[in-house]
Amino acid sequence: MDRLTAHDIPQLFARLSKVFADQKEALITLDGQVGDSDLGLTMAKGFVAADKAVSELGDAPIEAQLKAAGAAIARAAPSTMGTLMATGFLRGSASAKDCDDLRTEQMALFWRAFRDGVAQRGRAQVGDKTVLDVLDPIAMSVEADAKAGTGLSTALDNAHAVAVDALERTRDLVAQHGKAAAFQEKTRGIQDAGGTVAVILIETMANFVRHTAARHAGS
Repeated sequence: MDRLTAHDIPQLFARLSKVFADQKEALITLDGQVGDSDLGLTMAKGFVAADKAVSELGDAPIEAQLKAAGAAIARAAPSTMGTLMATGFLRGSASAKDCDDLRTEQMALFWRAFRDGVAQRGRAQVGDKTVLDVLDPIAMSVEADAKAGTGLSTALDNAHAVAVDALERTRDLVAQHGKAAAFQEKTRGIQDAGGTVAVILIETMANFVRHTAARHAGS
């Protein structure tokens, strides 16, 4: 049962809400090095709202759940990163249209749409030291695994490993967007805060799918 069903999505967002609450202080500290220290608060508020919105939908299709999550993040966290995360989920929801579950193929479509939505909304390119520098490798990794017929758990674990490597490479980049851009060379040597959010997101999703698959297999 290497997939995500509509029943699993509320549990996934409950987990994301808890993880971003736990990571709030770490994100505040990281963002404070070259930003305004609001990233941890933004992500915590946004995913609490997403969790609530999805849980209140009841028995709803996956597409509707992802749309509700994106809309809730947009309302609760209308900052730069909140808007980008909201856009990602709203764009990614189309990957689940008429789908009873998400397997690797649908997840590849989700991450591609998520990445493209963030790139268009943020007007960023790979190499600008933004969340896109991690989202792009995630999307490419899941797409490659979809073409190879890799199961969802393995595909997401692979994407997480790729994301960690990509985040480390952001240390060598100089920020070109947002408040961090004002620091230019001072941002070199510091991992990108937005990229860190992307790693947390894919890591949480990978862990959740792995544990869910194990639970389904044992039932």
